[in-house]
Amino acid sequence: MYVKLLAYRIAYNVLRTTRIIRVKKASPSVKIFTFKDKLCARAKPGQFLMLWIPGVDEIPLSILSAEENGEVSVAVKRVGEATGVLHNMSAGEVLGVRGPFGNSFSIRKGRALMVGGGTGIAPLMFLARKLVASDVNVTFLVGAKTKDELLFFDDLCELCGSANVLAVTEDGSYGAKGLVTEPLKKLLSSEKFNIIYTCGPEQMMFKVFCLAEEYGVDLEASLERLMRCAVGICGSCVIGRYRVCRDGPVFSARQLREVKDEFGFWKRDFDGKKIPLE
Repeated sequence: MYVKLLAYRIAYNVLRTTRIIRVKKASPSVKIFTFKDKLCARAKPGQFLMLWIPGVDEIPLSILSAEENGEVSVAVKRVGEATGVLHNMSAGEVLGVRGPFGNSFSIRKGRALMVGGGTGIAPLMFLARKLVASDVNVTFLVGAKTKDELLFFDDLCELCGSANVLAVTEDGSYGAKGLVTEPLKKLLSSEKFNIIYTCGPEQMMFKVFCLAEEYGVDLEASLERLMRCAVGICGSCVIGRYRVCRDGPVFSARQLREVKDEFGFWKRDFDGKKIPLE
């Protein structure tokens, strides 16, 4: 058993080549890429993979879906050189993949409240499918700057029921106007939930964490940090005493309390220096 486990751990860190099967536009700045990989198809909600764009760079990405037929999907926002090149790629082109890495969200019974922003909605979408399949009642708050950038809203309504999904846009172009944390406070003051799951911009997650603490609701948050090795060696993803790639990316409320002076305020650059979150 130990030999098999060791072989798997070695295998998931080996770069494998694959080909893009499908590319779908999810918003003006986000595309969904689907490819096949047997190891990443075993991933659990919250885990991530490293995607290599040949001749450019390797980037960490949350997993949107992992299917029994070996298909894996990731949602990619165009933000820099690597993602820009990837956005110009099409079905049939070659990519490299390592993973899956990190831990995963826990599956809790009862009522779950999800709070997602931007591409942070992707791993929560993966989790929501698992929760619904386990007969967990899911309420989902979906946040974006504009209607055009609102991801997976129709899919979530179909999955969770439209009455259980609330859209919030900063400019008011769709759903409620403002920040996703505003309706969150109203929900927590009027309804009972067993756990909150959150992923998105870190300042948003910090506010979600503070509200969860105020109302006594357990929480799990998926953090994003600069990741280069994905196996805990380089230290670029450190927050407090934790390595996000190995100890996370999913962190409990207890762990976040330990790093509350850094969580929501600081990150590290390529040299390992602490810099303010934007």
